[in-house]
Amino acid sequence: MSAAAGDAVIVAHGLTKRFGSLVAVDGLDLEVRRAEVYGFLGPNGCGKSTTIRMLCGLLEPSAGDITVLGHALPREAEAVKRSIGYMTQKFSLYEDLSVRENLEFLAAIHGVARNATRQRIEELSAQYHLNDLAGQLAGTLSGGQKQRLALACAVMHKPELLLLDEPTSAVDPQSRRDFWDALFDLAQGGTTMLVSTHYMDEAERCHRLAILDRGRLVANGSPQQLMADLPGETLRVDCAQPRRVQQALAQAPAVLGVAQIGSSLRVLLERRAGGAGWLRTQVHGIDPNATIEPVGANLEDVFVAATSAPRKAAA
Repeated sequence: MSAAAGDAVIVAHGLTKRFGSLVAVDGLDLEVRRAEVYGFLGPNGCGKSTTIRMLCGLLEPSAGDITVLGHALPREAEAVKRSIGYMTQKFSLYEDLSVRENLEFLAAIHGVARNATRQRIEELSAQYHLNDLAGQLAGTLSGGQKQRLALACAVMHKPELLLLDEPTSAVDPQSRRDFWDALFDLAQGGTTMLVSTHYMDEAERCHRLAILDRGRLVANGSPQQLMADLPGETLRVDCAQPRRVQQALAQAPAVLGVAQIGSSLRVLLERRAGGAGWLRTQVHGIDPNATIEPVGANLEDVFVAATSAPRKAAA
């Protein structure tokens, strides 16, 4: 990150959005710093897209305060829109235009000077491997090619802030990896990014991360910090009847989550549960030969713990 990486680019307090009786975003506090990649992690319907649309100035909040790049929203939405790039989950460019025509159109929309447009398109085409596709209709591109074109269009005007709403949901793993390499190149150049995702491996790449559940912020920090502060402990169970053991453990109040990984079970327990001793008692009643050992936490454990607690409290 740059020396100015501590500067806040996005600040939101009490951000709320209601659609009738539905509260899509509920009292969200958020701060995104300059030149960082900030992740939004959460299941579909948790409020990620709604929050991003409010931060873009596309949707007016029901309550709360937002400042983006020093501009108050929604009052100064037009100023914000000129300084940001926005990439949606769904490919939103013109499929009946060629790759180059889409780039030219976006350059005009963003007010790139006509004498600078050609050079900028050449730069982006080289950077995102679009040169050989210049004359191809956008609608005929593969998922990864569409993604590269959409990113090139989003950064055409060199925005200070880039907002990406689940941008890798329709591409293969290699394309996702290449895309994230491109994001870190942008961050190194000073661009701030907020990226929503439901992929754990992508969330682990972010400098900092917010976990949303049912419109609420339930965890916030670096992936390493969140894993270190996990309010539970993770254990691996190797047994002959993993499905039967899993079904039994899933009913225990102290078990925050249990998942089968191959022939083993990964169990997340509340701290007060009693750890391996308690779990051994439960499991050996079904399989006396089962082995149990602690394992390191991962981001999926954090997600399960963060989203389980509010649900249990509401039950």
